[in-house]
Amino acid sequence: MSPVFLFSFVIAYFLLLLAVAYRTSRNSNNESFFIGNRNSNWMLVAFGMIGTSLSGVTFVSVPGTVGDFAGAAPKAFTYFQVVIGYWLGYFAVAFILLPLYYRLNLTSIYNYLQTRFGNIAYKTGALFFIISRTVGATARLYLVINVLQIFILDSIGVPFVITALVILLMILLYTFEGGVKTIVYTDTLQTTFMLLGLVVCIIYIMSHLDLSFGSSMHALSAKGFTHIFNTDVNSKGFFLKQIVGGMFITIAMTGLDQEMMQKNISVKNLKDSQKNMVSFCMVLVLVNFLFLLLGGLLYLFVLNNHGAYQEHQLLLNGKNIIGDDIFPTIALNYLPKAVSVIFIIGLISALFPSADGALTAITSSFCIDILGLKKRDDWDEKKKKRNRMIVHFSFAIIFFLFILMFKSINSKSIINNILDLAGYTYGPLLGLFAFGIFSKRKLPETWMITAICLIAPVICYVLSKNSASWFGGYQIGIELLLINGAFTFFGLRMISKKVDRLNS
Repeated sequence: MSPVFLFSFVIAYFLLLLAVAYRTSRNSNNESFFIGNRNSNWMLVAFGMIGTSLSGVTFVSVPGTVGDFAGAAPKAFTYFQVVIGYWLGYFAVAFILLPLYYRLNLTSIYNYLQTRFGNIAYKTGALFFIISRTVGATARLYLVINVLQIFILDSIGVPFVITALVILLMILLYTFEGGVKTIVYTDTLQTTFMLLGLVVCIIYIMSHLDLSFGSSMHALSAKGFTHIFNTDVNSKGFFLKQIVGGMFITIAMTGLDQEMMQKNISVKNLKDSQKNMVSFCMVLVLVNFLFLLLGGLLYLFVLNNHGAYQEHQLLLNGKNIIGDDIFPTIALNYLPKAVSVIFIIGLISALFPSADGALTAITSSFCIDILGLKKRDDWDEKKKKRNRMIVHFSFAIIFFLFILMFKSINSKSIINNILDLAGYTYGPLLGLFAFGIFSKRKLPETWMITAICLIAPVICYVLSKNSASWFGGYQIGIELLLINGAFTFFGLRMISKKVDRLNS
């Protein structure tokens, strides 16, 4: 199919987003940008959050994990272990963290740390969020931009640098004014198209292979692709590590993340926000299963079209398409034109929610938490808006630089990199919030708080690299986040003081 023809759908889709942004950002102000004037519909927020949580990583990388190898056998459906953990984590967010945020009437969730511990803990928490979300969002954004580059734009001579720059300018244009108020609607639109792409691809491949749902599961089982639980204690994929790690990944990457919580606390009241979270997590489990099913069907499709496994590679016409390459390769080269178009629309629908919300949330956090914009009585509304726009534009440039960095790494399975990075960057946030919620001790107003939050990931890095040799073959996997949080928690415990009950 003509790359120019496919790219025309990217442009048309962007114009649609601009139209939605124009409609929703009229009469917007800083409160609209930061929390949507606390007037967002919980059903729209819940549905839109599916797209934000899944992103291009799930759309491209999760299907690729099914036939990828972890040792002697393909990983199959083992990613579903993490999804079970996600499900547990969302309930913790809904019934532990959301009541806290609503009780304190927060715009930035990191204001909790200021209320509990003071200014340094507050700034430290916000800083780690900004680092974490910048790294995670740009990794997700890189994956989708790279797919567009390899399968469409390389053939028409557009350099990767230009592709990344133009897409970031697109995102900047439709988030510049409305912020959260706009994103609630654009994410709903984008989630719809992403799920449409998923369902259409599943139905077509099943039809092409002459399979029903039941016969698909039987065929996948015969190839060893439906295996879920890894019982090897020393493996990174051991099921208890994956479930517990997935639970804390959700608590950290959703409950302690300004981007995700910014949308939740834009809902009118706590009850509706909890309904949003619970309904969202139920749908998310189903959608992740469908992505894994799609991954299995893609491998069956390849093997049915003279592809073959050879030395942990999946070869089709002499090219290794294992991992992140399998879905775009099949969708754009071996499926009908109509399905290819739907794939492209689904792919770019997966691209934008993972970046627009991140850019908006990072801007909000930097303005509120670092610059103290809401407390600057010496700035009028016009000056506050101007400074907010400067921050928004500056972080778009930072996003661009990080995307170029990920391009230089060029990993074949970006989802594993994201989960690893989350363990290092979200661990200190987990430790800070856990210490505030589960301990009644006070922290001194000292930069030792920041130092502890920086030292903990370094210790975890050393531990992770040497765990197999130090602990009889045991490999640290997704549970790294929990270990990092624990180091932070006990470090804070060492410098903390008991509360003087007479003066409290």
